[in-house]
Formats: sequence, structure tokens, C-alpha cells
Amino acid sequence: MLQYEGSLWLSDGARRWGGVDRVELLSQIGLTGSITAAAKAVGMSYKGAWDAVEAMNNLAGEALVLRVTGGKGGGGARLTARAERLIASFRSIESAHRLFVEHLASLGDQATHDIHLLRHLTMRTSARNQLAGVVDHVQQGAVNDSIAIRTTGGATLTATVTRESTDSLALAAGRPVIALIKASWVMLGLPGEGRLSASNQLPGTVERIHPGAVNTEVTVAIEGGATITSIVTKESVVQLGLAEGTAVLAIFDAASVIVGVTD
Repeated sequence: MLQYEGSLWLSDGARRWGGVDRVELLSQIGLTGSITAAAKAVGMSYKGAWDAVEAMNNLAGEALVLRVTGGKGGGGARLTARAERLIASFRSIESAHRLFVEHLASLGDQATHDIHLLRHLTMRTSARNQLAGVVDHVQQGAVNDSIAIRTTGGATLTATVTRESTDSLALAAGRPVIALIKASWVMLGLPGEGRLSASNQLPGTVERIHPGAVNTEVTVAIEGGATITSIVTKESVVQLGLAEGTAVLAIFDAASVIVGVTD
């Protein structure tokens, strides 16, 4: 079972207030009476601390932290009543959020699968084809790596990415990924019509044909109930004799597959 963790952030419309780090900074200012001491306590530079305070003051529309001049220590800072209420509210919300995360963990593996699906559904991209899956294995090369991906429907496809991408995306066996393929990169062929050099040749049947003024959009049902869409010329549809139910191959090169992750 996965270990659930959560990060709490507060926002008001398009304005993002921040989360634990900023509230902890405010708390330390209240405890120490000093921006310098508070910044040190939370591992932030003095300038970074004041930048954060000023940003919060602007978002709140009123001061959260006030400078205190004079005195034996040469001055410092103190919280306003508004800042103290904000900290108290955040702590209360944080406690409820912790209970929510603990409840989520108790729901088991099915909840994990549903959460992954929801994250996939909320991802927006210009690529027409988005296939969810997991990395089956990684074959390292001198410059580029070959990533074998097993889709949730059971189909297997290959992507070629740089070694840097493999490292930055933490690609390894079992890693959930999204394979993105632009419809214009997908070619269509008929089974048994000769051998092709393209790494990905997914068998399927034509599910839908949507003619356009110049090009035609062809949707192919592939293994496991998924679909993949190709944009081809109207002449290609005629030459291949494509119609609903026609057996075809969805063909695309490994370099045409963009690999994305959602965390």
C-alpha cells in the first residue's frame, strides 16, 4: 500500500496565499519577535523572509507583521491580530487535512487507483492521444533510453527519451506515466502489407471516421478498450479502403512518444 502524504495550500480565487512554510514563518516571528531569528529557524534568508511577509501583507490587504523600533534589543517585529487569527485558522485546517489523509490511506488500493485516474483526467495537453500506463522496463543507451510502457488496456508501446529525461522523470519499472502522441504523428496501415521500421505498430479496428475539408480524422480502437486517433489525408482513406470495422495498424515511431508523469 502506498504511503499517503499531503501538502496544504490556501488560495482565494486566483490569489495563492501559500502553505506550511509561510505560516511557520509567521509563527516563528510571533515566537521570537525577530525576522532574522524567524528566517533562521525556518531555513530562509532574511531577504526571502521579508519578501514572503510583504507578499502576504499585500494579499491580505492589511499588515500581518509590524516592525518594532527601539528598545534594548534594537527593535524587531510582531504579529498583528489578523496574522494570529490566520495562524490559528491554518492550524485548524491543517488538523482536518491530516485526518483526511489518514482516512484516505485507510481506503486501500482501490482509492489509490482512483486518485491516479483523477490526476490523469485533470491533466491538460495539446496532444490528442493520451494513454495511461506504467513503465515496464528501461533499456539504457549511450545517449537515449528506450522506455517500454504497458498501457492500462494491456497494449505495449515504446518511447525514446534522453538519459536526462529518464533521470529527471525518475523513469523505472512500475512508474505510472502518460504516453502522449500527437494525432498527426500516427500513421495508419493495413495488417500484412509489408514490414515497417516504426517501433510502435498497434493493431486495432477503425471505430470512427470524421472527414474534414482536407484531412480526415480516424479513430482506432486498440487493445483493452483504448482508442488512438490519426489524422490522414482524404486520399489515404480512399486508398486504404478505410471504413468502420476495418482492421488497421496504428503506426508511430518511438521518438514520437512524449512521456509525462503527474507527480
